Amino acid sequence: MIAVDTCALCGATRFEARFREGLHEVRRCCDCRLVWVTPRLDDAALRALYGEGYWRSEEPRTRGYADYRAEADRYLRTFRLRLDHALRDGPRGGRALDVGCAAGFCLAVLAERGFDVFGVEPSAAIASDARVRVGSERVFVGTLGEAPLEPASFDLITMWDVVEHVPDPAALLRQARALLAPGGLLVLETQDVDSAFARVLGRRWHHYKHAEHLFHFSPATVRRLLGECGFATTSLTHRHGGKHVSGAFVAERSGRLHPALPRLLRPLERLGGLYLNVFDEMVVRARPV
Repeated sequence: MIAVDTCALCGATRFEARFREGLHEVRRCCDCRLVWVTPRLDDAALRALYGEGYWRSEEPRTRGYADYRAEADRYLRTFRLRLDHALRDGPRGGRALDVGCAAGFCLAVLAERGFDVFGVEPSAAIASDARVRVGSERVFVGTLGEAPLEPASFDLITMWDVVEHVPDPAALLRQARALLAPGGLLVLETQDVDSAFARVLGRRWHHYKHAEHLFHFSPATVRRLLGECGFATTSLTHRHGGKHVSGAFVAERSGRLHPALPRLLRPLERLGGLYLNVFDEMVVRARPV
């Protein structure tokens, strides 16, 4: 485990402890207000975290997903909805890169829209699904920094639920900046720690998954991060941050509020699915400057 005492955004060493849970402490920088978790896994252990047990987890409330692959139809519907917003004024085609592409659901939707798609995914366990979906030559297994990609070669780069997982978000975004063609578009989605839902739930907020969510951004901190990495934020919205989920997902996540709720809400499991948006996730669009 690695202790983190310095803010990754502004370099300050003054922080306030928001709360402690087990080994982990959630801290907020006193200067720029970035929220982070300490201690965290070292690089090798962090990469190992995203094995098969992450994508089919016995404890999805605290780690990974109950069965990521089984939700394919819902993820495809979610990405169609989100990309309707994100690409409303272009680009309409060209080369697209999805960073953290997982099973390739976003890549499949981008391919439907005529993009020449490529993905990067550090988890070999799930990247094999993306390779089947869009072609093995189109998905690199590893980190963005390791991928053999040409500078300024992409018209669109997407990152869905990625920046909060990496130890150095600024390095990741600078790598993305170097890969975008002039006038290209970055679409980034992450959770909003300052949202009303997060503030009301406090430590019970469902995005406090300490082994994997290393940072928690707000509109102010994600804009600052993008600005320091060579981007100008052109839009930020919570309206399109929802997702299609199963009733079983809602029942399971309710256990964060009270251990009896999953049993009481078990009838929801009979629902085929619903669109859920509690306005605690941000979809951000940015252009290189």
